[in-house]
Amino acid sequence: RLPMKAILTSCCFLIVVNFSFSQTNLTLWYKQPAAVWTEALPVGNGRLGAMVFGGVADELIQLNEATLWSGGPVKQNINPTAIDNLPKVREALFKGDYAGANQIAKKMQGLYSESFLPLGDLIIKQQLPASQPTAFYRDLDIEKAIATTKFTIDGVDYKREVFASAPDQVIVIKISSSKARQLNITINAKSQLHFKNATIGNYQLVLKGKAPSHVSPSYVRYDEQPVVYGDTANCKGMRFELQLQAKTKDGIITTDTSGITIKNATEITLLVSAATSFNGYDKCPDKEGKDEHKIATDILTKAAAKSYSVLLQKHTADFQKYFKRVSLSLNIDEKSKAYMPTDERLEDYSKTSTDAGLEALYFQYGRYLLISSSRTPNAPANLQGIWNKVLRAPWSSNYTTNINVQMNYWPVETTNLAELHSPLFDLIKNLSVTGAVTAKEYYNAKGWVVHHNSDIWAMSNPVGDLGKGSPVWANWYMGANWLSRDLWEHYLFTGDKEFLKKAYPIIKGAALFTVDWLVKDSSGYLVTAPSTTPENDFYYGDKKKGEVSIATTMDMGIIKDLFTNLVDASKELNTDEAFRNTIIETRKKLYPFNIGKKGNLQEWYKDFDDVDPHHRHTSHLYALHPANEISAVNNPELTAAARKTLELRGDDGTGWSLAWKVNMWARLLDGNHAYILYKNLLRLTKENNTTYNRGGGAYPNLFDAHPPFQIDGNFGGTAGLAEMLLQSQNHEVHLLPALPDAWKSGAVKGLVARGSFVVDINWENGQLTKAKIMSRYGGVCVIRTSHPIIVKGEFEKSQKSSIGYVLLLNTVKGKAYEIVSGK
Repeated sequence: RLPMKAILTSCCFLIVVNFSFSQTNLTLWYKQPAAVWTEALPVGNGRLGAMVFGGVADELIQLNEATLWSGGPVKQNINPTAIDNLPKVREALFKGDYAGANQIAKKMQGLYSESFLPLGDLIIKQQLPASQPTAFYRDLDIEKAIATTKFTIDGVDYKREVFASAPDQVIVIKISSSKARQLNITINAKSQLHFKNATIGNYQLVLKGKAPSHVSPSYVRYDEQPVVYGDTANCKGMRFELQLQAKTKDGIITTDTSGITIKNATEITLLVSAATSFNGYDKCPDKEGKDEHKIATDILTKAAAKSYSVLLQKHTADFQKYFKRVSLSLNIDEKSKAYMPTDERLEDYSKTSTDAGLEALYFQYGRYLLISSSRTPNAPANLQGIWNKVLRAPWSSNYTTNINVQMNYWPVETTNLAELHSPLFDLIKNLSVTGAVTAKEYYNAKGWVVHHNSDIWAMSNPVGDLGKGSPVWANWYMGANWLSRDLWEHYLFTGDKEFLKKAYPIIKGAALFTVDWLVKDSSGYLVTAPSTTPENDFYYGDKKKGEVSIATTMDMGIIKDLFTNLVDASKELNTDEAFRNTIIETRKKLYPFNIGKKGNLQEWYKDFDDVDPHHRHTSHLYALHPANEISAVNNPELTAAARKTLELRGDDGTGWSLAWKVNMWARLLDGNHAYILYKNLLRLTKENNTTYNRGGGAYPNLFDAHPPFQIDGNFGGTAGLAEMLLQSQNHEVHLLPALPDAWKSGAVKGLVARGSFVVDINWENGQLTKAKIMSRYGGVCVIRTSHPIIVKGEFEKSQKSSIGYVLLLNTVKGKAYEIVSGK
């Protein structure tokens, strides 16, 4: 392994390398309005989100604000007796009393997380002739981030355009008609939360509201009052405000208690502003909250002073500076099916499985959603990004830390969106504070710990509602360790040492907890106890079901990865040598990976059988992906065991599970199998009369179907396709490592490899024809390919290796190197 200091030598900057190719059509479109939420089209600026239904006479735009959550700052000493049960659960586990350990673990639980909430509904009613509309069309252009609805009635063309502007922090709606003064509309707003409406001067509608002090998860059935208001004494329940202003050049606007009415207009612009009193994870949202009215008013006032064309220009320029960094075309000569409406195209794909353009669109859609949902400090993309219509959202639409929130950010570095990682780093920093309290209170340990769930308040305790939840998920202990990987990954991709200096104490805090958490087993290995493998059960004894065990393979993989990353980070910063040596010695004593009787990677401490052999989680393969402790290049025996594990798990699963398997098969360098899973992500799934009901797929609006909707499947799918085309673990840049036979030709521009190399690739007939690699830093770039290559103009040639060919290239900062086939 080459040291990172040989690869990264200076500050980060961006250079665009020109590379020609043809981009696939990037529009979702439909011939009818959305009948249900998963047919509506999402727009977002990272803070404000909107789902556009595209109705004719009745338009619904469902709204969200990223910081609108129930609850308030987390309490301390929720379960003061939890710490007393740690020695008891360990004693039971080492005796093999798994049932007893399970019951004791329940006594170590805390409360559930709070919930992400819907902001409200914007309702637009348009007076139209009685005739039926013709030429109906609605779309979402993900390259411009604009949703459009068009239809014709009695020869008049009507059009609505909706976008969410990040520069101006408003949602903009333009309504127009081809004939003068044909627009007659009323606009109102409502919310599922406690609210009151008011109309004020300047043609404005204002909705003021209060969030609940607590919302129980949707799967909790025993609460008589699952939605609670009014606990301001304990700093629970933030305020929020939604403002709407209408502008028109020739219409007549009136406002009253029914909302805003506009008559005889040719063109109307509506501006939507919103804000909450959220002022940080540790601030009372009521007493110490921000002035949501002032924030929303100031935003609206500034936006209203600009013309629609200026708002649109600023929005487009801002969005495209992110989106256009990466372009993708697959099977360039294949006849495009972009002429088909997206829902029909999905249905056709489910039957024929041939539509490379749709596969490329799905990849870019994930990038679109990430740009649209991850730009708000302290509020990273949650289980549904920023789009949620339900008061008690599925799984509270929270931050699920045993894979889901991490999966949201798998594509952020590889697909050239590194800045969008920042909201997750904010949450990690906040969790390192609350997690230190949890580590001390629950386990008398140093450092910080995070369990299964979190929320905007950086909740870090075990969930389960004080013993009501199953320990197999509620008592999972590795959240801080997994989240720390994101900090190290950001450094590997960007080389930002100033960032690493700030991140290192957080990574170290996770390691400090882990050192305290580890105990010796009877063989002298360091193990975790209690330990679970989310969210799977095992059989022991005479078909008894167990949940809590010792040293699950997921735990050990995460800890090995954390320790390796900490050692490398310490060396990069040339600091903390004593602790580094402690971690090196501790890592040597960790319980090893084991291969089970079926040739698979053993999931538990012992070679137990799965209760569910096809379980959606493949947690024990963490070391394969997202980590690289198991590598097809370096660990053939463990790689074979990982492959057998995936074969036994099967190719079915929920949406995010399919996405994880795409990435894992890509890491196994099996592009054809990765492609099978990628295709499964695009199985048409519907809310009404579900076409596919055995697991995940895609809704008509391409939202990932868990089901229900979970956005991590979208993000994981995008990351998986990138992993098929470019990998960079093991301190090398692997071009086309898992290219499936189905993608005979193609081109990708702007992917990023660890070491901060920007990579463009062209291929034909399944083989690389040319590539460009630009180093943002200079230094050594190790390039791995399936076929011989040379560096054009440099006379560098690749050499045969155990897997493909390897070329060692000494790069100059900012210079682009053209790679061509060596045949």
